[in-house]
Amino acid sequence: MSTPPRFDRGHTDDLMTFLAASPSQYHAVANAAARLEKAGFRQVQETDAWDGTHGGKYVLRGGAIVAWYVPEGAAPHTPYRIVGAHTDSPNLRVKPQPDSGAYGWRQVAVEIYGGTLLNTWLDRDLGIAGRLTLKDGSHRLVNVDRPLLRVPQLAVHLDRSVNTDGLKLDRQRHLQPIWGLGDDVHEGDLIRFLEQEAELDEGDVAGWDLMLHSVEAPAYLGRDRELVAGPRMDNLLSVHAGAAALAAVSGDDDLPFIPVLAAFDHEEDGSQADTGADGPLLGNVMERSVFARGGTYEDRARAFAGTICLSSDTGHAVHPNYAERHDPTHHPRANGGPILKVNVNARYATDGAGRAVFAAACERAGVPWQTFVSNNAMPCGTTIGPITAARHGIQTVDIGVAILSMHSARELCGADDPHLLSGALAAFLSA
Repeated sequence: MSTPPRFDRGHTDDLMTFLAASPSQYHAVANAAARLEKAGFRQVQETDAWDGTHGGKYVLRGGAIVAWYVPEGAAPHTPYRIVGAHTDSPNLRVKPQPDSGAYGWRQVAVEIYGGTLLNTWLDRDLGIAGRLTLKDGSHRLVNVDRPLLRVPQLAVHLDRSVNTDGLKLDRQRHLQPIWGLGDDVHEGDLIRFLEQEAELDEGDVAGWDLMLHSVEAPAYLGRDRELVAGPRMDNLLSVHAGAAALAAVSGDDDLPFIPVLAAFDHEEDGSQADTGADGPLLGNVMERSVFARGGTYEDRARAFAGTICLSSDTGHAVHPNYAERHDPTHHPRANGGPILKVNVNARYATDGAGRAVFAAACERAGVPWQTFVSNNAMPCGTTIGPITAARHGIQTVDIGVAILSMHSARELCGADDPHLLSGALAAFLSA
């Protein structure tokens, strides 16, 4: 008989539910907000005046959410403890004029978002999801979560060198999905179809932010189901863990800090957007919270000076088939606990002081942890960490969960690690 799983089934099951229900960043923030609402948080509008009352609050802007809990009696200069993450994932996104086709095939014109692994979108059943903007300026989420589109790969008979010379994809010509048959391309077909799916009247939609997603559900994998395969783990795994950690510590009015979840959009394309980490959203929320509690600019400066952010994003587990691509002395493993991400050229924001903060949080939570550093011969990726540190002048530490197949349409992680990460985040937010 197989050894029973060791991981927290409830947390991992909920992560899989969250991934499946969040095919776009707009769905992700709506689902995170719903979880926080159950923990007593309430939404506040950026256009309204804010009060200084204690309790859990959050703001939504597009594909970003910032949520925070103000303990009763918190001073204006009380510092913040922030879990930072991002909601977007590399994928295929619908162009402004989506209706296309040739040779009897109806197609949808797509643009490539972020550094996606192009080949992982081939021969995969795809749905379409995102945000529709209506003529009155309101928004409607849409999710066609059934096999609708497919990017067909060229048969091996027509490319005999594919298995010897490697697959070569032209980003413009070879990634356009099919979704039906027909010789005539009718402008507006896709949007009319989505209006019907969203139970809107024809002509209601004035704009859209739409993307494709694999309709294959997240699943446990392995003999003992010690692994999880699923989409958008980079970085909805961290968004889910951060929301769970914030909900867990909310209601504790003895907290010495104000715990925050800041989940941004546009990390995969540089973070330079009003909903990105390089935008003003997080700073505005923290400042307004200080001032709503009667604070001055001096209080704001004191609060920011004592603030620490854990920037949580996925990292690379050592790949058994490509071990030479990893640093020879740093081999993060699945189910080995969260990773501390280090790069002395500031691709990650971690320094020695940050290491001590993270180690202390893991120790309080009883969580094992590991270290990731890139092979010197390989370029290192980056995160919202350095951007957050530089923009707001706050101490930032880069952490995450080690995964395989990063930026694939379907990624892989250890089934223990999401729960271990959330435990470490909760310990960090609470002490």
